[in-house]
Amino acid sequence: MAATRRLLADRSANFAIMTALCTPVALALTAFAIDEGSLYNERRAAQSIVDLAAITAASNITNAQQAVLTTLGDNGTTSVAVQQQGTTVAPTATKAVVQVVPGRYTGVSSIAAGSRFEAGKLPYNAVQVSLKKQGTLYFAGSIMSPPTIGTTAIAGAQPQAAFSVGSRLASLNGGLLNALLGGLLGGNISLSVMDYNSLISADVDVLSFTDALATQLHLTGVSYSDVLASKATVGQIATAMANVPGLDRTAKIALQTMASSATSTVKFPLSSLVDLGSVGSLGFGQQPAGLSVDASALSMLTAAAALANGTNQVAVNLGATVPGLTLTTLAIAIGEPMQNSPWLAVGEAGTVVRTAQTRIKLNASVTAGTPNLGGGIKLLAVNLPLNVEVAYAEAKLTDISCPTGAASIKVSIAAQPGVVEAHLANSNASGFADFTQPQSFSNADIADLRLALIPLLQVTGSSAFSVTNMAPTNLTFSATDITNKTIKTVSTKNLTQSLTTSLVNNLSLTVNALGLGIDLTALLGTVKPAVTTLLNSVTAPVDDLVYDVLGALGVHVGEADVRVTGATCGRSVLVQ
Repeated sequence: MAATRRLLADRSANFAIMTALCTPVALALTAFAIDEGSLYNERRAAQSIVDLAAITAASNITNAQQAVLTTLGDNGTTSVAVQQQGTTVAPTATKAVVQVVPGRYTGVSSIAAGSRFEAGKLPYNAVQVSLKKQGTLYFAGSIMSPPTIGTTAIAGAQPQAAFSVGSRLASLNGGLLNALLGGLLGGNISLSVMDYNSLISADVDVLSFTDALATQLHLTGVSYSDVLASKATVGQIATAMANVPGLDRTAKIALQTMASSATSTVKFPLSSLVDLGSVGSLGFGQQPAGLSVDASALSMLTAAAALANGTNQVAVNLGATVPGLTLTTLAIAIGEPMQNSPWLAVGEAGTVVRTAQTRIKLNASVTAGTPNLGGGIKLLAVNLPLNVEVAYAEAKLTDISCPTGAASIKVSIAAQPGVVEAHLANSNASGFADFTQPQSFSNADIADLRLALIPLLQVTGSSAFSVTNMAPTNLTFSATDITNKTIKTVSTKNLTQSLTTSLVNNLSLTVNALGLGIDLTALLGTVKPAVTTLLNSVTAPVDDLVYDVLGALGVHVGEADVRVTGATCGRSVLVQ
């Protein structure tokens, strides 16, 4: 006990004893700190590589996996196993494991951050890259297994294209265009063919047009979307178009003339005409990098006039102005585009633009030159009651890719022309402008036959013709096509005849005597060829008239024109 007390009371060599006791603990803590710091730096380096791989993959989503593997290899991670969705692969000391998942990212603040990326959802605009690898332990490796380092990054790009769907005018008929646009605008239009040619060839920068409209509407401190959400009359739209820089003098004066002639006071939001997508968030006067948004001046004005036409119906009396026809009257009804689709859009893959559904009712008469059909019976005139309905044509943006940079950009559009139905018959006038209901048709009075001056026979009949079996056709626009604003046309494969000729050849006629007891069986064989011959003699001008009217409205029988005026693959950025 005495010895123990002397030892406890002795203070000699305390530091040496404490050092001997604490050194193992200090060495263990130092080893732990070194390993922990090494793992932290290793994870940071792995995260940087994964971030870079995700950005590279998002800029080339169509070949995302190869882009990721190439990026990892270029940064020292050469031994990599690819883990497919639904499987689990563990990393080894010599091999890392990577998983590449394309999907869709929606950067909306109302959506929780963890739910903004949806794996596998089409169309892809983002890529999630996950990497797992074994960490390196310098001191603790002898007593424990190395931990697994896991890193994840999501990068997205926003490829966009500006495109529109419609139809070009095959030929110019100044009188018809004046009458048609005058009816749509609510005023009298008197422009020359030269004026219309200048409007057809003129392209309007849609963003500059929106700037001009904002100034005209006294809007300040707003975005493009705010301007397009505002309502304007077609006269204000024409005035704003005339103020866009770059238009030639003839086109500018023509637009000013239309603006001053427009009496319609109907206002509508321009968002139903143009959808700028994410470009709409830009402020007044700003321009998106690398993306041109242009539109044909005449096409844009016609589309706006159709939307502003409150009655959705225009009547035009062309009289005897159509060569070969004695009297021609025309009624046009324009429906709303399906699902409020715009006529021109800026957007990503999946964006759709459509033309408006259109109905034409054309009544044409032609004098027969009083040919004698035998027995003193003369054919004085025939009537052509033509009804044409063209459903909406559609263009859907399916893909934008830049395999080797902006110079190699490719835009894919799936285009489908509108289904066509035509009837040579009388239609129910009350339902003509009601696009929610199908039209009803009945036999029409086709010909006027007389014995001397006495009405003798009533020739009635009807015919129907339709263009069906139209599937979408894929169109590809290269960088050169986009720069040159090339128009590509999709047409149905079975519209091989004249529209009116098809109807006339299928015409079913009925001859009714007006109480004179004539043998109609024998007479029908004489009447039908005479009526058919006379009708076929005027099918060319009627076809031209129908095509010109539809072309002026931006639609065509069995055809759809698509144009891409700008495209960009966007810049890949990390989003999570």
